[in-house]
Amino acid sequence: MVEARNVHKAFGRLEVLKGIDMIVRRGQVLCLIGPSGSGKSTFLRCINHLEKIDGGQLSVDGELVGYRQQGKSLYELKDNEVCRKRAEIGMVFQRFNLFPHMSVLDNITSGPMWVKRASGGPSKDRARQLLDRVGLADKVDAYPNQLSGGQQQRVAIARALAMDPKLMLFDEPTSALDPELVGDVLDVMRSLAEDGMTMIVVTHEIGFAREVGDTVVFMDGGVVVEQGDPVQVLTDPQHERTQSFLAKVL
Repeated sequence: MVEARNVHKAFGRLEVLKGIDMIVRRGQVLCLIGPSGSGKSTFLRCINHLEKIDGGQLSVDGELVGYRQQGKSLYELKDNEVCRKRAEIGMVFQRFNLFPHMSVLDNITSGPMWVKRASGGPSKDRARQLLDRVGLADKVDAYPNQLSGGQQQRVAIARALAMDPKLMLFDEPTSALDPELVGDVLDVMRSLAEDGMTMIVVTHEIGFAREVGDTVVFMDGGVVVEQGDPVQVLTDPQHERTQSFLAKVL
């Protein structure tokens, strides 16, 4: 589903990604862990072309991200083509990014109706089903400021799912939540994994990575330091830097 080959990204003179190689197979849950500033979130943003890579190759479902190849030449996609491809990838951020002036129902239906030109009736029916799935069936008419952080994040997940994505990206989805609210969000993500959704999760929730992840990748300094089976990486890491990081967070 996702393949990265020698991916580089810099902001000015600061090189954030220094040759990332990674494969995420269809139906797999890959958890990215590592210290702040290691490049995890930047890599996630590159996958849906919120950031342009400076070198290497990145593809989703067999198609290059942000570019089209003709022969040996690469051509950057036009903005409308990028948006169409991006609509196939759901992304959930640290901050919920809900539209504050819209009800929960309208937040969820906005994507399908505006981007996919879906009709209102089926979009609203689908939104209600998704709200029921994330445990918020009674919040259809509520506004974001009437919800807790955990509830807002679950609405954000439902909004992403309303676009029927082939891939879900989670950028530290629980880091802005009070500890007692984390479990509800992780339960929704666990349910998605059980249903076979392909997911890349940037997280500090080591227990979630161990339990739900198919692969754990430890990044530091813009490179992949270690990756493999969650139990192996998290309980018997081979690299000294991984050992040092886990000793501090566990």
